[in-house]
Amino acid sequence: MLTMFTNSAAMSSTNSMNRANSALSTAMERLGTGKRINSAADDAAGLQIATRLDGQSRGMGVAQNNIAKATAMMQTAEGAFDEVNNILFRMKDLATQAADDTNNADDRTALQTEFTALNAELNNIMTNTSYGTEKLLTGASGAAGKLTKELQFQIGASKDETLKVNLSGALGTVNTALGKLTASGISGGAAAGNAMLENVTKALDAVGSIRSDLGANINRLGHTAANLANMKDNTDLNLGTIRDADFAEEGSKMSRQNMLMQSSQMMLKQANGMGQMVLGMLG
Repeated sequence: MLTMFTNSAAMSSTNSMNRANSALSTAMERLGTGKRINSAADDAAGLQIATRLDGQSRGMGVAQNNIAKATAMMQTAEGAFDEVNNILFRMKDLATQAADDTNNADDRTALQTEFTALNAELNNIMTNTSYGTEKLLTGASGAAGKLTKELQFQIGASKDETLKVNLSGALGTVNTALGKLTASGISGGAAAGNAMLENVTKALDAVGSIRSDLGANINRLGHTAANLANMKDNTDLNLGTIRDADFAEEGSKMSRQNMLMQSSQMMLKQANGMGQMVLGMLG
């Protein structure tokens, strides 16, 4: 039916062109951003899920950095105690040698000189071992180092994912044992050397104990990091499934909607020409 006021063909073509243009704009936006969800209107439920997963993934990424820093800090302390161990081995050698009465006064003086120097280096390691700008073991003038209190490490994205490490007791035992090495020397004769042997042995036991604690926590952090990496990878995969655009699909949609919009424009032009047909009938 030909009418002057209502052109149903033009209206239908216009609506089709608008729908194609809207779908084309959506496909182009997704191809431009690489994301399927660019606003809440695209997928309200998907956006909520993706936001939660993104927050979790970001938290786990920061936690991975926390684990790396915590591991580095404890490895610094463990490395310091490794050197303390080496010094104590040499001090035990000197004490064993001093416990023998084949030494004369000059020998004992030489042994004591080296023993004193090693004690000074022990004090230097315990006082100056630092991580960043903070002393780890014992600060200057006996100030408390970082490991003298309980430490908490955030090893995950949630409130409950924490690791608490308390080495204060073991470190106190080490400080006490090392303090006994300076209380008396090994130059007082075989008996003095023999007594020092026991002190050095106790110091070695104390250092071995705290190194064991450090090693156990370092190993735990290694396993935590591996599990966290697995969790983060799978969370990112899930996030990508929900949020990321499928370029093959969106490219196909863009081509299809572009063709539909062009065909709608052509049909609209044809429909608008129907008015001329009416005028032709009147003339």
